[in-house]
Amino acid sequence: MPPLLSFLCSLFVFLYLSIAVKASALTTAIAPNERVCFYADVDKAGEKIGFYYAVQSGGSFDIDFDIKDPNQKVLLDGERERQGDYVLTANTVGEYSFCFENDMSTLTDKLVDFDIMVESEPRRQPPAKPGQIVEQTSALEESIFRLNGMLMNIKRMQKQHHTSENRGFALVKSTQNRLFWYTIFECLGVIGMAILQVYILQTFFTKTGRRYKV
Repeated sequence: MPPLLSFLCSLFVFLYLSIAVKASALTTAIAPNERVCFYADVDKAGEKIGFYYAVQSGGSFDIDFDIKDPNQKVLLDGERERQGDYVLTANTVGEYSFCFENDMSTLTDKLVDFDIMVESEPRRQPPAKPGQIVEQTSALEESIFRLNGMLMNIKRMQKQHHTSENRGFALVKSTQNRLFWYTIFECLGVIGMAILQVYILQTFFTKTGRRYKV
């Protein structure tokens, strides 16, 4: 296959995959007792919907969520979940809602990182002029599909490591704050005991305590 033709085929497949997949990576802060919803449109029945989320900070790193179809039917929900990675099949054309609810927390905000991806199943179409290029183009498409799958796996691993890092940092920060305030209270307690001891000793040598004089 000539290099120019190979480049054009690769460019065509890449553009096809870019059009077939619609995704959005977002991070949102959810206040206590707040419900936040996001929406994605499905153009035709049978499309795949990928939904990933992870609580990065706040409280016990948990959140309530639910996914509803255009008919307000609950497709998936969960309570006090830390993270999830789901793939659903959209059987109804229309707008799907993805909602998070921070109802269990009364003081702490939750920071949630999530992805919503609507993906059309790739359909191979024969070229207008069949010939020797068909097999080479098919092999190229298969290679690109495999690379796409490997990249998605790497992306998921990066998200998991990023979430673990954020949770570990939040735990270290929380422990540091607790140790700081424990040290402050301990110092105040030592100072208070010292003042109390000085006051008690002082009462032994005052005029009001003559029977304790030596």
